[in-house]
Amino acid sequence: MTPSATGTAPPRPAVAVLGTGTMGSGMARSLLRAGLEVRAWNRTHARAVPLAADGATVAETAEQAVRGADVVLTMLNDGPSVAAALDAAAGGLHAGQVLLQSTTVGPDATADLARRTAELGPVYLDAPVSGTKQPAEQGALTVFVAGPAAVRGKVEPVLDAIGRRTVWVDETPGAASRLKLVVNTWVITMVNNIAECLNLAEGLGVDPRTFLDVMKGGPLDSAYLQGKSAAVLSGDLAPSFALSTALKDTRLILDAARASGVRLDLVEASAERFARAEAAGHGGEDMIATYYAGRAPDATAG
Repeated sequence: MTPSATGTAPPRPAVAVLGTGTMGSGMARSLLRAGLEVRAWNRTHARAVPLAADGATVAETAEQAVRGADVVLTMLNDGPSVAAALDAAAGGLHAGQVLLQSTTVGPDATADLARRTAELGPVYLDAPVSGTKQPAEQGALTVFVAGPAAVRGKVEPVLDAIGRRTVWVDETPGAASRLKLVVNTWVITMVNNIAECLNLAEGLGVDPRTFLDVMKGGPLDSAYLQGKSAAVLSGDLAPSFALSTALKDTRLILDAARASGVRLDLVEASAERFARAEAAGHGGEDMIATYYAGRAPDATAG
């Protein structure tokens, strides 16, 4: 941060991180590398414990984590899990705090959570992120933010630590969540497109590496195509973004589209593929495991 007129840097915020899964733990470590005080809490306590070695204070309860924090960052699974965390933390929340709500929950849940947060005291920022495990660990996420401009100064050190770019969308919560659904629509249709190309190559007896070589360096190539294809070909489906989470987000997109009178045929098909892959046991793998939804029935188990 820029030094103040007195020559001293403004106070750096203490941050409570609620949710230390794949994304939350990476974001917490990015905050710690930036020199911020971090209090970490996870519903399954053991998942937060490793952050102690990085310098975080691991709290036993959500209320302990948020008490005295300047910024509360939530990175959980869905709207109900964020609501449950806020209920658990309610005794430690108060006016003057900022809730940076980064879970992808959709516009309807965002409105509900904003109302609930207002009742508890903190200022609510609708702040979903674009990026997966590696960008979270590197502090290289893109953060979409909607909420009052008056609290920007308080949260900028947090945003600078977790993201390479912050996009301030609007002053009204919900605008950032709507943008996030549009961005995720691109990601979801792309990953299923990659999976189907690999499925068809396999079905036609085409070496998928030949397909990837033909695409490489051309106008239709992308790091995403090459990276996700490599994950399938190597069999390394460790999740950077889990398939079950992608299915959850796909359903949020479809709900929002229906409410706005938009028909999304590709997203409908993507939801079906994700659901088939999840039913075949691939929900905890990376979302490119949608590849298995296009294989012959006797091969879907991997």
